[in-house]
Amino acid sequence: MPGQAAAAAAAAAPYPGRQTGVTAATAPRWRHRSAPYCVTTAPAFRDVISTRRLSTTAVCPSPSMCQAGEDYAGPAQREPPPVPRPSREQKCVKCAEGLPVVVIRAGDAFCRDCFKAFYVHKFRAMLGKNRVIFPGEKVLLSWSGGPSSSSMVWQVLEGLSQDSAKRLRFVPGVIYVDEGAACGQSLEDRVKTLAEVKRILGNTGFPFHVVALEEVFSLPPSVLRRASQEPAGTEEAYKAAVDSFLQQQHVLGTEACASPAQGQGQLRPSHSQEPSGTVGHPKDAQTEALSRLFKSIKTLTAKEELLQTLRTHLTVHVARSHGYRKVMTGESCTRLAIKLMTNLALGRGAFLAWDTGFSDERHGDVVLVRPMRDHTLKEVAFYNRLFGVPSVFTPAIDTKAPEKASIHRLMEAFILKLQTLFPSTVSTVYRTSEKLVKAPREGCATGPSGPNCLLCMCALDVDNADSATAFGAQSSSHLSQMLTAEAGTPTRPCCGAGEGQTQSCHRAVGRREDAWACIIEQLCYSCRVNMKDLPSLDPLPPYVLTEAQLRSQRGSVSEEIQEYLIEEEEEEDRAEPCEAMKQEAEDKGIGL
Repeated sequence: MPGQAAAAAAAAAPYPGRQTGVTAATAPRWRHRSAPYCVTTAPAFRDVISTRRLSTTAVCPSPSMCQAGEDYAGPAQREPPPVPRPSREQKCVKCAEGLPVVVIRAGDAFCRDCFKAFYVHKFRAMLGKNRVIFPGEKVLLSWSGGPSSSSMVWQVLEGLSQDSAKRLRFVPGVIYVDEGAACGQSLEDRVKTLAEVKRILGNTGFPFHVVALEEVFSLPPSVLRRASQEPAGTEEAYKAAVDSFLQQQHVLGTEACASPAQGQGQLRPSHSQEPSGTVGHPKDAQTEALSRLFKSIKTLTAKEELLQTLRTHLTVHVARSHGYRKVMTGESCTRLAIKLMTNLALGRGAFLAWDTGFSDERHGDVVLVRPMRDHTLKEVAFYNRLFGVPSVFTPAIDTKAPEKASIHRLMEAFILKLQTLFPSTVSTVYRTSEKLVKAPREGCATGPSGPNCLLCMCALDVDNADSATAFGAQSSSHLSQMLTAEAGTPTRPCCGAGEGQTQSCHRAVGRREDAWACIIEQLCYSCRVNMKDLPSLDPLPPYVLTEAQLRSQRGSVSEEIQEYLIEEEEEEDRAEPCEAMKQEAEDKGIGL
């Protein structure tokens, strides 16, 4: 047959590209230009070359490249099975025995027990490294119901247990701030949420305080004043406090041996010594005032900043009222990285060390600490899932908001998306925040006597409105625009005609202008920008307006007093002629 003769001739012909003296072991693999992938092993290559053309099943996976109907006796050799990946047989990176259940980073796989030890060690190391909380000190845990703050409360609860190797030595309490009115939550939903909150906090055994955000309308003006702060404790003072605490525990242990029934009650943490400060429904007038305040703000960015400020003021007031010296917040590493970038965009770069550091001493007698700042959100989520940490979901003010609705949402989406592409993004930003140092502004005093922002309590970082700086010109322009808008607004006629009534109306407008200028000059750059989204000062809580007026009065009185005081340079100038006259009199023998 002509076809069989052609096939035999093709089989006897040398292989394309084959060189003389090439053995089967060194024979190259062959791939046709148009075939997806054609390969055969060395023995099959030798057999096929000596007998027939390349087999369709052993060489070319594409049927169109081979002739139909070909039948070969020997089965084609297949490639060896793929080697299993190391992750299938991977062990815990710490104990090298247990099966991993959590992969934190690439190559960091932990079993259940090692992950718990790793997580707890981070929390304890953060507290032990800074040594801010002294033994026996009252600490208020700020709990929002979210995963990070719930994990923080759980860590404190386990750290205070009797079987803990390194037992925590402070006295905890918990505060929950109900923000339902600001977030537009209905009364029925708020009641259900509060019932769940009280059930969870009641199981901890800690004294807890459930307060509504509407209570900011009854706060005293003193909450905006930096209280006198004792000097920071040194390492020797911390060691002395620890020794004193251990001696007290030793005395209690000795008494427990003498009377076991009474001693057990003293050794156990007395969480019920302080009554739990729960509240019922807030007043309707306060709820309406809070809703009106947040509805009057134009942007979501300003709403989030004001909500955070009011929450902090209320927490500090509760801590001062019940004798707490420290307040723990549950901000995680991921949240602090987002906060750092957000505050940079908001113009709070001068206060990053206070806003993202471990401790925040801006309030003086009450110090805010962040013990969860080494834990990422991924670690917190895994820990809560593995060990059943209870939490409560409450809708926030930015729930279901689009990505570009506020600077906070935009920066959060940016950081989290960047973290998925580059896993070291959050850690890099977080490590940068650790290098920031708290330093006062040049020419500004620190402490209670220094000028502080009326809202955020940080040092003022801007000049007055009449200065030559760019922001001073911006503030003056904003004030003039507001005055022009108020002047162009049609007003109702006065109650009575006459020149005196007209003068009283002008005085009222002047008082509003003075009040706005009085508040603006007492705010930092970031708070001034946020206040531009508030069209009027009337919805603000009374304690803010009262404190602004008191500060303005104190400033004017201080300026008046300074006019009658003699400065040091003038004293030196007057002292020099007196010294000269005295010396001249002594030379002449005349006594003065």
